[in-house]
Amino acid sequence: MSALPAPTFSVDGPTLKAALARWCQAMTTAAPELNALDARLGDGDLGTTLQRCAENITGALPTSGDSPAAIFKACASACAKASGSSFGTLLAVAFLTAAKSPHAATALDRDAMVAILSAALEALMARGGAKLGDKTMLDSLEAISRALHEAPANADAAMLKSAAHNAATTALDALRNHPNKIGRARMFAQQSVGLDDPGMVAVLRMVEML
Repeated sequence: MSALPAPTFSVDGPTLKAALARWCQAMTTAAPELNALDARLGDGDLGTTLQRCAENITGALPTSGDSPAAIFKACASACAKASGSSFGTLLAVAFLTAAKSPHAATALDRDAMVAILSAALEALMARGGAKLGDKTMLDSLEAISRALHEAPANADAAMLKSAAHNAATTALDALRNHPNKIGRARMFAQQSVGLDDPGMVAVLRMVEML
């Protein structure tokens, strides 16, 4: 049996910074769409929150240091300063969890990304109280983590991005006709049936620009 080709996916600090710069631009572009989605069942400020996080991250990246851990830590601090909204807080928790991961000390390969996503998922569930199936961004993150884990060992960046995008899209489609079970939207659970969860749409927009 011939050996599989070596994995080609690896993200060093400069590559991660470039991806986050695209992420910031995507959040600014998507802000009106996300505000409109959030206004149907929530406070209508999700896009504004993410735009503020993106602006702070853009300002922090030049002096953040070059390791993935240092970059994630700077992003966590930037999001924590952005606003007092729950989504901004959860984003800060996710970045801080990534910064503390031993996998973030050097360049990130596919397995490191899966480990960091899994750790962030657990931290977010502990902090926010949401469970898988509640129709939140956690369902998107779990689907992405699983898709990356199941991707071929030699998958390159384009293959992994495609897998993540498909997973985020599939999760959004799968839960569209389910009620939101947590957050402000849970008070309008039946009205949320048939509507896309704004947080899940935000994750999809994030993946599209990485």
